[in-house]
Amino acid sequence: MIKPKNILGKKNQNKEEDKKKDKNQRSFGDGISTVKDLLAPSAIEVDFNHLRIDNKYFRSLFVAGYPRFVNANWLSPLINFDHTIDIAMFIYPVDIKGTLDDLRRKIAEMEAEIATDAQRGKVIDPSTKAKLEDALSLQEELTKGVERFFQFGLYLTIPGDSVKELDETTKEIKSTLGSLMIIAKDATLQMEEGFQNTLPIGVSKLNITRNMDTTSLATTFPFTSSELTANEGILYGVNQHNGSLVIFDRFNLENANSVVFGKSGSGKSYMIKLEALRSLMMGTEIIIIDPENEYEKLAEAVGGEYISFGFGSSAKINPFDLPQKYTDSKQASQENRLGFKLLSLQSLFKIMMGKMDPDEEAILDRALVAAYKAKGITPDPASQKNEAPLLEDLYKTLLGMETSKARALANRLEKFVKGSLVGIFDQRSNVNLKNPFTVFSLKNVEGSLRPIVMFIILDYIWTKVQDDLKKRLVIVDEAWYLMRHKDSAQYLESIAKRARKYYLGLTTITQDAPDFLASPYGKSIITNSSIQVLMKQHPAAIDQIGEIFYLSQGEKNLLLSADIGEGLFFAGENHVAIQVISSNEEHKLVSTDPREKVNRADIPEEGNKIIQVQYQKETKPKEQEKNSQTKQTDIPKPPGAPK
Repeated sequence: MIKPKNILGKKNQNKEEDKKKDKNQRSFGDGISTVKDLLAPSAIEVDFNHLRIDNKYFRSLFVAGYPRFVNANWLSPLINFDHTIDIAMFIYPVDIKGTLDDLRRKIAEMEAEIATDAQRGKVIDPSTKAKLEDALSLQEELTKGVERFFQFGLYLTIPGDSVKELDETTKEIKSTLGSLMIIAKDATLQMEEGFQNTLPIGVSKLNITRNMDTTSLATTFPFTSSELTANEGILYGVNQHNGSLVIFDRFNLENANSVVFGKSGSGKSYMIKLEALRSLMMGTEIIIIDPENEYEKLAEAVGGEYISFGFGSSAKINPFDLPQKYTDSKQASQENRLGFKLLSLQSLFKIMMGKMDPDEEAILDRALVAAYKAKGITPDPASQKNEAPLLEDLYKTLLGMETSKARALANRLEKFVKGSLVGIFDQRSNVNLKNPFTVFSLKNVEGSLRPIVMFIILDYIWTKVQDDLKKRLVIVDEAWYLMRHKDSAQYLESIAKRARKYYLGLTTITQDAPDFLASPYGKSIITNSSIQVLMKQHPAAIDQIGEIFYLSQGEKNLLLSADIGEGLFFAGENHVAIQVISSNEEHKLVSTDPREKVNRADIPEEGNKIIQVQYQKETKPKEQEKNSQTKQTDIPKPPGAPK
């Protein structure tokens, strides 16, 4: 007889065994230390306005109110605050359909309110009108799909060693945010929830949010500050976003050229004089073309040579001079220095004599070649050590051609040889570049002659630079004089392109940005300059500058409202907002402020606060951009992006 199996009983028995096994596993697991066990404190003491964990105190805050106007990078003071802060941002996408429905209702309410006030003869509330404009703009952008809508929450947790420290830090943070019209509040009676909000677990217990569109949300991006701090180089200033020092060597970039733009009085020359002084101390030779006599005091202080040009001046430069030596024989065989000189002289004479037709250009070229040939100078490098011709030799050569156009050219040249301008351009050179700090002054040169003299000096410098390779900076102040003429602008561009080959950095400074940028040669100089410095700009030029340098609206606002010595500093692919700083002694050497000359005795020893800033680690970064607008309606609206 076969006994039936108790299937049901066996199932129950298996369940009991599984339960016993699970219980044993749980008991075993309870005895194992987990990551939570390792991280968790022994106890958390929760008070109504702070937490205490071991010997550390914490206080959590949330942002409850935003202004109508903020700037891009408005979180910068918080990110760079001189105290440890835990910051958490929560972003939740919102259904656009529901948002549009709410906007339509609010728009209808505001339109009705405005219409009612108008019918009753009341003054329309400007804030209601502004909210309506923002709401209509936001509605249009959401409908087109240009923008999306989000809810944004910002929470802070402050650590401290005592309640007193918490109180002081909380006050500073609220004050910093308050200066931006942003309201931060303590998470009173919700400190535990606020603390959990700033833990890296992605859980929000407070749920205090603000409506934001995509553009406005982008202004909260916290990582907006780049640094330009290298292990070697000179100090240019302080990064205004995070307080770091802007230090680097421009000769480590792909080229050592720089351009500086800024309206009069923005601090361009102050910055460049500091750069020249500090570069000189690092072994770099400095050569400066100074139209306004701004570098004389600095040249005297460092034992430099100050060469003044003008009527009655003893300093002379022969524009026909050629380089007298080559770095090697291979270079001598490859380069025709006479050919380059002939090209530069043709450009010079177009500036001196005005526009020429093709026949006149051909005659001038033949006359130049003949003038050099008369001195035994040919394309052969060996012959180019002979004494160069003078302007008078070219004048006589043109007269000797006995053609009407040649005589016409000679007549146009006569005033520089025998007329009112005799003695300025037709003498042997008696200046040199042996001093490591050389300044060519044009203060005594009449305005119409300045482009000519600047061209001759620049060409002379370029000739000497090719003779002797050294680490040099050539600074051309008020470069707009050269940009007025096509030929001088083209010559300046050619130097910018070739400077790197001769271990040279060309610095071009101008206050007339529109004329510089309007020239194709000006744009090429910018392209061939690894460093660009933009200081305070005129409103009429800001859009053109913004287009060339791809500036955001916030950066444009910064340049419009910049103080003396403030601006944007571009180096390679990075750029920062910079504040030029100097020591007391440097400031005395480089400042040419006429107010200081008149009231020198009244200036305190600690320096002029206008530009001279004593950098300290605890200095709080200041905000620069204050004009960006947010969209605001009765529905809580975000801090908006710059318009």
